[in-house]
Amino acid sequence: MPVRLTAFMLTCMLIATASAHTFVTGQPVPPVGVAVNGELTYQQEEFSYQPWNSAHLPGKVRVILHLAGRISAKEQNAPLTQALAALRLPADRYQTTLIVNTDDAIPGSALFVRASLKTSKKHSPWSQFIIDGQGSVRQAWQLKAESSAVIVLDKEGKVRFARDGALSPAEVHQVVTLLKSLLT
Repeated sequence: MPVRLTAFMLTCMLIATASAHTFVTGQPVPPVGVAVNGELTYQQEEFSYQPWNSAHLPGKVRVILHLAGRISAKEQNAPLTQALAALRLPADRYQTTLIVNTDDAIPGSALFVRASLKTSKKHSPWSQFIIDGQGSVRQAWQLKAESSAVIVLDKEGKVRFARDGALSPAEVHQVVTLLKSLLT
């Protein structure tokens, strides 16, 4: 009986750690690239895509929002996105990076997700929009499926805050306060 209990406990621990993100405060995010689709660009009234790589994250303070391509994932951290919009952070020192995992979308909805991102890019050209059709980022960073993650990086590209899932009101305040301190 003790052997079965031990095996059960080990299995539970492995499952729990398998779903935990891989971010370490004070370290860069684990390296990952998105070659298919990638970063959405909008220049001269034309949209295009270019490969994206996490190695390009240093240089600005940023909030990375990683979302499953689902409305429910977008809504999880809507209070934070509203707070960020209200802050009007300086585009020369701050950038929001939105990574949308269209591999984790409701079947048939990826086309609508891409159309929505194009509209958002037109309205927020200073923000970065990454379309990850193969779920590469979620796999590399070991993020939950059907969810939303928030990562704050300092200008050196080091993690200062990370949460996989919906932020509490206190965590939204914590992120806003952290951003203000990183930008002063």
